[in-house]
Amino acid sequence: MVKGQNKVRALVSIAMLSSIAYVLMLVNFPIPPFPNFLKIDFSDLPALIGALIFGPMAAILVELLKNILDYFMTGSETGVPVGHIANFIAGLLYILPTYYIYNKIKTKKGMSFALIVGSILMSVIMSVLNYYIILPAYTYFLNFPAMSAAEIRQYIVAGILPFNLIKGLAMSLVFMILFTKMGTWLKKQASYNEYKINEYKMKKI
Repeated sequence: MVKGQNKVRALVSIAMLSSIAYVLMLVNFPIPPFPNFLKIDFSDLPALIGALIFGPMAAILVELLKNILDYFMTGSETGVPVGHIANFIAGLLYILPTYYIYNKIKTKKGMSFALIVGSILMSVIMSVLNYYIILPAYTYFLNFPAMSAAEIRQYIVAGILPFNLIKGLAMSLVFMILFTKMGTWLKKQASYNEYKINEYKMKKI
């Protein structure tokens, strides 16, 4: 019964966080001098909150649900969800390293360090994925002329890499403001969730 109650609580919370993430995904804005289609939003933050309370699977579900919602509500200019898949991967590359590092260093400094590492890893790995997969997929599905390797490298170094670093640091700054205000509450929620899980395990022994 405890497991059932905790599962319902988790599912309701994940659904709520996914809805918030979807709304935040719609509230996006470009930053000069980057192209207008590179936009900052803060939709990964609800998924990060979900991870801190319920674990990494919650973050995966929030990221997945927000992108599914956005794809069905707004569609994709390529006809296939290339951008949504990229957004899903980028979100997890930011959130999961942050979650695991913070779990090792549960302090404000630890969270700051975790967010910076998450931002850097997300930026670097997404640059590699854009070079080999994402940008070629965009040009293919949009029927654009294929870019040369040199053009792709220049585009990534001058645009995608610095943009993702700025986006990651912007999200980190906003989250640290939230964490300063909500850190105690988040820890209580995570502890309560862990307590319920342990209580259920003890009853099964």
